[in-house]
Amino acid sequence: MNGNGFAVRAEGLQKRYGEKYALDGFDLHVRQGTVHGLLGPNGAGKTTAVRILSTLIRLDGGRAEVAGADVVREPALVRGRIGLTGQYAAVDEILTGRQNLEMFGRLFHLGAKRAARRAQELLEQFHLEDAAEKGAGQYSGGMRRRLDLAASMILAPAVLFLDEPTTGLDPRSRLEVWDAVRELVAGGTTVLLTTQYLEEADRLASRITVIDRGRAIADDTPDGLKNTVGGSHLDVVVRDPADLPAAVKAVTRVCAGEPLVIDVERRVQASVTDRVAALTDVARTLQDEGVAVEDIGLRRPSLDDVFLRLTGQTSETPAPLADLEKEIAA
Repeated sequence: MNGNGFAVRAEGLQKRYGEKYALDGFDLHVRQGTVHGLLGPNGAGKTTAVRILSTLIRLDGGRAEVAGADVVREPALVRGRIGLTGQYAAVDEILTGRQNLEMFGRLFHLGAKRAARRAQELLEQFHLEDAAEKGAGQYSGGMRRRLDLAASMILAPAVLFLDEPTTGLDPRSRLEVWDAVRELVAGGTTVLLTTQYLEEADRLASRITVIDRGRAIADDTPDGLKNTVGGSHLDVVVRDPADLPAAVKAVTRVCAGEPLVIDVERRVQASVTDRVAALTDVARTLQDEGVAVEDIGLRRPSLDDVFLRLTGQTSETPAPLADLEKEIAA
């Protein structure tokens, strides 16, 4: 296979366990110097794909190249050009941050002086200088994860596989990891990110592949995937359940289809085409009729909507981080 600007190319990957296919003709193309998200429900084949691409397990069919090397014929070359970070930080909590990085450097045969120099570079790059002499066991979850990312960058890999890197982290720590990933990509590293946190993929990835039952069922930019669900949605929440019929009538006049009524939430939702005109019309109508509105607004489709439409399952996306980001910025 010719690279043609792709850091990862996989075609028709198959992996079978007994009678069950974990991957069944999976295709993936990841452009160099980008973050590419790999989304899918539990058991869809995400981790199996990463293990094949990182040469941890052998494929049963298909072909794959990573950083210009074939994963079957040239596994040693692939391993020399990649980094891999799993779901949990693989650092020694007794050693300091600096000692952890120097140890990994020695394991990569850098020699004592080169390992120390590389450790210092990574401590600075990942903003861990102030905690360099502290035991990793004293680090916060986000700091441990940044240290783990730094360790995977000892040899500055061309491709970094991040397999659910923020599992179990609090919102502030996730933001720290996201910033670190952005810095890596700015430095030229290509990142393949597997995650069930759809907001994470939306914030980081320039392109996303959705995998289900071992096959790629969608591949597009985040906005492109959202557009497959439809346009904007008008969302109205009334204060009094008795006003729901009036809200439905007002929304029906401007919506592109049948509105959705969620009685328990006193909510009416509908797809609209002329966003501003629809919002203005409904707000004026409800005001004229004396309907007390608790909330009204326009909402674009989210990756959660895409995920549900494509896989029939909901995601495990954490709560939005907008409020936390405002707090940190302040």
